[in-house]
Amino acid sequence: MTLHPPSPIEAVLAWPGTALAARLAMASPFAISGVLKLADWRGSVAEAGGMGLGHPALIAGATIATQLVGSALFLNRRLAWLGAGMLAVFTALATLLAHAFWQAQGVERAHQMATFFEHVAIVGGFAAAAILVDQPSRPRP
Repeated sequence: MTLHPPSPIEAVLAWPGTALAARLAMASPFAISGVLKLADWRGSVAEAGGMGLGHPALIAGATIATQLVGSALFLNRRLAWLGAGMLAVFTALATLLAHAFWQAQGVERAHQMATFFEHVAIVGGFAAAAILVDQPSRPRP
């Protein structure tokens, strides 16, 4: 027995704008971050330098490009899979660098662990979106 959502929810889920709105909601933090980092280039380079990876201008530029291009591709239905992949890989790498909870202690460890796994959920959301964006609508029985 398959349980279907109530008609009003089914109508919202079937509306073509819902998929775009969902992708926009997922991409917006990345797009906004990319725009803000671009607007404050010096701050972005300083932030990248604080990660201790070397070549902070290159890291800042790659971050901005990934956030802006990945967001734009994710909003494009045909290339949403590529944008989702870019943003998921970016999120996974940034999470490993910025939220290494295993190196923290006490309350900070709990905070970093919660943030780490919230970001894992975002990566999973991008994977689910990439899988679902090109799925044809299921026929109703």
